[in-house]
Amino acid sequence: MSGSDNPSDMSEDEERPCPSDLTGGATAKARNCCFNAAVTGGGGGIFNFSPHPDQVLENVLENVLCFLTDRRDRNAASLVSKSWYRAEALTRSEVFIGNCYAVSPTRVTTRFKRVTSVAIKGKPRFADFSLLPPDWGAHFTPWASVLGDSYRGLEKLYLKRMSISDDDLGLLARCFPSFKELVLVCCDGFGTSGLAIVARDCRKIRVLDLIESEVSDDEVDWISYFPENKTCLESLTFDCVECPIDFEALEKLVIRSPSLKRLRLNRFVSITQLYRLMIRAPQLTNLGTGSFGASTVIDEPDPDYASAFAACKSIVCLSGFREIAPEYLPAIYPVCGNLTSLNLSYGANINTEQFKSVISRCHKLQVLWVFDSVCDEGLEAVAATCKDLREIRVFPIEAREDADAPVSEVGLLAISEGCSKLKSILYFCQRMTNAAVIAMSKNCTDLVVFRLCIMGRHLPDHVTNEPMDEGFGAIVKNCKKLTRLAVSGLLTDKAFSYIGQYGKLVRTLSVAFAGNTDLALKYVLEGCPKLQKLEIRDCPFGDLSLRSGLHHYYNMRFLWLSSCRVTLQGCQEIARQLPRLVVEVISGDNEEGSETGEHVNTLYMYRSLDGPRADVPSFVQIL
Repeated sequence: MSGSDNPSDMSEDEERPCPSDLTGGATAKARNCCFNAAVTGGGGGIFNFSPHPDQVLENVLENVLCFLTDRRDRNAASLVSKSWYRAEALTRSEVFIGNCYAVSPTRVTTRFKRVTSVAIKGKPRFADFSLLPPDWGAHFTPWASVLGDSYRGLEKLYLKRMSISDDDLGLLARCFPSFKELVLVCCDGFGTSGLAIVARDCRKIRVLDLIESEVSDDEVDWISYFPENKTCLESLTFDCVECPIDFEALEKLVIRSPSLKRLRLNRFVSITQLYRLMIRAPQLTNLGTGSFGASTVIDEPDPDYASAFAACKSIVCLSGFREIAPEYLPAIYPVCGNLTSLNLSYGANINTEQFKSVISRCHKLQVLWVFDSVCDEGLEAVAATCKDLREIRVFPIEAREDADAPVSEVGLLAISEGCSKLKSILYFCQRMTNAAVIAMSKNCTDLVVFRLCIMGRHLPDHVTNEPMDEGFGAIVKNCKKLTRLAVSGLLTDKAFSYIGQYGKLVRTLSVAFAGNTDLALKYVLEGCPKLQKLEIRDCPFGDLSLRSGLHHYYNMRFLWLSSCRVTLQGCQEIARQLPRLVVEVISGDNEEGSETGEHVNTLYMYRSLDGPRADVPSFVQIL
């Protein structure tokens, strides 16, 4: 949720664009758009009655706003006048809540009456790195009860980093007869019992995607709960579910789901079972392969896996590969030429030669996620082949500061020279140079996202031994479209002065183990007018730098500071001066009570239209 005073900002989000479906009721609105009633009087005369001018304007606006799909455009439209505000609310069918505590469910449903799609984000991103106690909050239950009462026509629900219970899933199935899409990303609190309810009772379900969520094993065969007749399924993703499934039930489900386009399997589905599913569903466009490990069938010849892939001519997205048996890797060659997305980051330790044999066939690739086990040589092969690449993420096999990372500035430089259309990069490494980063800033000027994670703390340019200031300075200076930036390595205040000077479009900034003084954060807070999300850990920033953002905090979605030099007194001062800002001080390791040391462990601040939340755990103090 945006931090501005206008509640229309409830729907703003820069990470997840949502297609709009705003045509509902358009026919009725069109009938009311121009009203000119002819009434025949007793004397035979005809009298023309015109509605109030404001009513005409609102009717026209409703018809026009139906074609306005971008959330920021709609937010801007709602600020024009009261009439525009009302009309925009009546025509909005999708609502995005960037922070579940930034607004109450009742406020949302009171303003937006015709919503069919809801997206909500809960915990801050650092929860993914165990920097937030697991029982901090972000429960979906309060939202479920209100949405169930107000949005009977709800069709789509997207949750990220929320705790959703089996009872909540049961409520969704009961209250929303037209429910079609459920996407749970990095969520927890539910199990296979809840999934069984959704499968059984949501008869119109088209999308059921569980992405990096924690699903408890209730020993319930949820796959078998889908209706036995033909289904509407278009997407089924359960690669994160860490429990076996009934394969026979899954195979039957795939057979009676002719519209299925996306299927992502968990590691309990073998390559032999994958083969059986593929020959049943040649229409698939997006496939998660499951384990892709050695066959467990003894004394039986392997099926012709390559023929199954060859038959699936529509596959453009390929992921999975929890294990990789090298002898089976050539089976995917027939689809490589059409791939636009390839994800090898789910657990397979693919080596350089294996990777090169695949990537050399992927000339249309636009998105690549891979482990650093492919080495610089593998990234050079990417640069030589994938000229249309738009996004690359290189993850570490060993996420340790003292690990020997097999990728370096060599791989980054190769990507920058060979993939000039690149828009987004996440790159983990152990050593880097300013020259390589500067080269990327000049070769890939369309970059929107640049996240460089040098895993060792305070590591300089390993060739010149200089800070990495000039490299990151070149990124913000030369990449004019940059909206997301993550910095690392040895950085002085100078790097942050560059960010403040040139990062005028930066909306998300992540900082770790960087900066010299409070000036660094002051440069950012005073120089980046678009800044929405600021994540900082283990930096020497204190109360002075915190106060420098007083003018901007109401416009931000959140500020996260952990293991810095901010004091409880400094946090209290912010809370006093900005009463509509929720200031949470979070103790470490689930310790009860307030901070007693000189510096707070974690500070989490966010704008809320409805004040502090009610479900505050004992280790959280709201100032």
